[in-house]
Amino acid sequence: MIRYVGVDLHKHFAEACVIDRTGKVLERHRVECLRDELTEFARKTLKKTDQVALEATTNTWSVVDLLRPHVKQVVVGNPVKAKAIAEAKIKTDKVDAETLAQLLRCDYLPAVWQPDADTQMRRDLMTHRTALTSRRGRHANRVQAMLSRLMLRPPMKRLWTNAGVAWLESLELHPHDRMLLDSHLRQWRHAGEELERVDRLLVEIARADPRVRLLMTLPGVSHVVAVGLPAALGPIERFKDGSHAASYLGLAPSTRQSGNKRYHGRITKVGNPQARGLLTEACQHVARHPGPLGAFYQRLAKRKPRQAAIMALARKLVTVAHLMLKNDEPYRYAQPMLMARKFTKLERAYRPEESGKPRPARARAAHGLAAVYDEIDLPPTTGPDALAGGERKMLLNKGLMRYVEELYAPRTKKVADSVP
Repeated sequence: MIRYVGVDLHKHFAEACVIDRTGKVLERHRVECLRDELTEFARKTLKKTDQVALEATTNTWSVVDLLRPHVKQVVVGNPVKAKAIAEAKIKTDKVDAETLAQLLRCDYLPAVWQPDADTQMRRDLMTHRTALTSRRGRHANRVQAMLSRLMLRPPMKRLWTNAGVAWLESLELHPHDRMLLDSHLRQWRHAGEELERVDRLLVEIARADPRVRLLMTLPGVSHVVAVGLPAALGPIERFKDGSHAASYLGLAPSTRQSGNKRYHGRITKVGNPQARGLLTEACQHVARHPGPLGAFYQRLAKRKPRQAAIMALARKLVTVAHLMLKNDEPYRYAQPMLMARKFTKLERAYRPEESGKPRPARARAAHGLAAVYDEIDLPPTTGPDALAGGERKMLLNKGLMRYVEELYAPRTKKVADSVP
């Protein structure tokens, strides 16, 4: 007999409701959210034919891993959509658990995609990195506020360099202020050390994952962004096109329509906030790129606020990334010198004592973009002579065709021979 089990998860306990095919409540249980307790509950109460429904929350994926071996299926519901479908005047844990079970029975529970172990690991890593970055920035801001309070101005343009930190450590202050400043510097330095450890793991992932290496060919996309974006999206085959991928990350504009009136507002901001933050940071550099993406931003910036143009550029970046991953092709309009430098830096960051001496960036870039991609073991890309008619027309209309042709053209023999 098929049973449907709704589990309302909380931090310290879980409320479970078991119903049959007709919707009749068979059992109710309250279980402590501890590994041993949940495993015992699954072993004694659940059956191999049961289907379990939960809502996505902080500890959902750990609970899913514990319950999955004991049941037929585990469905994780979208809490926002489930609430909209089954809003109730009386809301208790028992009601919520039964509601989840009934929605699952009727096949009306809005499910979310369940990441595999590797994707979940990368998501956790990116969340941890975001927390470390925020922590380091918080202490840096407090030091800046302290300098403002003490009416001190750094003698250098950029404070958070080796020279800037040495200046902070040499300041003669009141013992109380000196103690506070040293405390902030220690915590800032510790967060930076932890951030370096995480970045070393990200470098290892970037070198081993072909998808990450493809995305690194996008302008402004470092190995950190290139790891975080696929982790947030999951398998690219899940999305029909790039617009659906951008919508999954909350980059699509909200829409309100009634009758003949339609209003497009700000982006929805659903989905992974870390991925949106990384894309926004990357777009600050993409906006200055001389290729099609930079031209897209410049056109929007003339008639929209800067932040709106950046968000539109982030959405465009996701659609381009979707096509690159789908077609297994690097970015067509990258600058050869910047690509060579980016991948040279990646090689040097990965165990420099074992990597050997990478070929200089100038030597890599001397023969054009296609040669750079070939040397760093990336798939071939479509050159200007093989572009589709619509894409060629776009480049001509924006005055970018000459720029694209120069990307693929090797330097003159005299210049190429002078490169070491």
